[in-house]
Amino acid sequence: MSTAPSTATDEAPQPSSPSPAPSPSRWAPLRPLVLRLHFYAGVLVAPFLLVAAVTGLLYAGSFQAERIVYAHETTVPVGRTKLPLSEQVAAARKAHPEGTVSAVRPSPEADATTRVLLSGVKGVDADHTLAVFVDPYTGKVRGALEQYGSTGALPLRTWIDELHRDLHLGETGRLYSEFAASWLWVIAGGGLLLWFSRRRALRKIRGTSGRRRTLGLHGSVGVWAAAGFFFLSATGLTWSTYAGANIDELRTSLGQATPSVSAAATGGEHAGHGGAAGTGGNAEHGVGLDKVLAAARAKGLGDPVEIVPPADANSAYVVKQVRRSWPEKQDSVAVDPATGQVTDVLRFDDYPVLAKLTRWGIDLHTGVLFGIVNQIALALLALALILLILWGYRMWWQRGRGSAFGRPIPRGAWVQVPPYILVPAMAAVAVLGYFVPLLGIPLAAFVVLDVVLGEFTRRRGRVAGE
Repeated sequence: MSTAPSTATDEAPQPSSPSPAPSPSRWAPLRPLVLRLHFYAGVLVAPFLLVAAVTGLLYAGSFQAERIVYAHETTVPVGRTKLPLSEQVAAARKAHPEGTVSAVRPSPEADATTRVLLSGVKGVDADHTLAVFVDPYTGKVRGALEQYGSTGALPLRTWIDELHRDLHLGETGRLYSEFAASWLWVIAGGGLLLWFSRRRALRKIRGTSGRRRTLGLHGSVGVWAAAGFFFLSATGLTWSTYAGANIDELRTSLGQATPSVSAAATGGEHAGHGGAAGTGGNAEHGVGLDKVLAAARAKGLGDPVEIVPPADANSAYVVKQVRRSWPEKQDSVAVDPATGQVTDVLRFDDYPVLAKLTRWGIDLHTGVLFGIVNQIALALLALALILLILWGYRMWWQRGRGSAFGRPIPRGAWVQVPPYILVPAMAAVAVLGYFVPLLGIPLAAFVVLDVVLGEFTRRRGRVAGE
């Protein structure tokens, strides 16, 4: 439901404490409003957050599960000498002549297979590729699996990833995860304000029972997990449908967009010889994969790398590092297929600051930046969010002493806020709502609902008094 508990106004009266709430004169007008928003968001947004937390927990464990399930395809006994990359690709194409070679990932470790990625394969999603796994020592094909994304996710992790992202409903389903990410930081921030506004004596868990104990557990765990929730919310929004597009536009306007290496070939009269046209979907263009890989190595591109064949007769090979664990390897080069010369180099160190932060944030969110430690941290955050939601609903139940809907939080809190606070706050919310529409639109709906319910309650009270 929320990341920190409601405060003394939403529970039974408590004995006075010698430790007053901090800055009561400044906090008093805002506290009922934050409490009301926390209540609405906690009750109505929590189901979406619960789905995101459960699927996120599954995703955090999918990395290790993938290593076990697909060990045959991804690992091999260590041999003496690896075959030329061109021979490995030829073996993959002999076993799977369908589609076209969209990329090649040479074996990055002594016991790892080479992946030959095929696009346009019948029965494979358009945004996925068919990964053919080749033993780099023998050329034997050990299997073929669908792969998704730059992290090399295989079917198990891909299925869980898509469940977490869009519930397997496509673009429409992505609205659920964006809605959850848009509100997670609001609920977490409101919970923190409510928790730290409580008298210190009321934050204790030991020796308490009933709703007071649930409140203490809810608040204590929420405080410790709040920073993680802020991070998940911010990074989740960076590649969401609507907020993500606004963030990209903002980064571009600031000159902070993620750069890319230029893939234009500069081979003069030989440019285009051996290009993509008429190759039958193979990856060997011009000087070939082995010389292209050697040219990239000479520029310092160590494993793991991905080689992308020329897109057309006037394009170059692109070799890019794909290591997204710390320290990241994200350098890339373009290699002319006619001459084998490097025509452009892009270093990750030269990325704009916001582009680097976005890359690190997404990799941390997806559990690859710090490996298994990263994945354990994500799992703990998911568990914390699940517990907080369950405790939140339990407090709602306990608040009403068994009533199905609980004792309601007083309405009309926004009316009590002084204009010099309310007007700037509404302006800030309007701007924020524009950039994060799945926050702004539901927030407006909450206000309308609050007004309608308040009016309905007043009218019913007048009718009862007649």
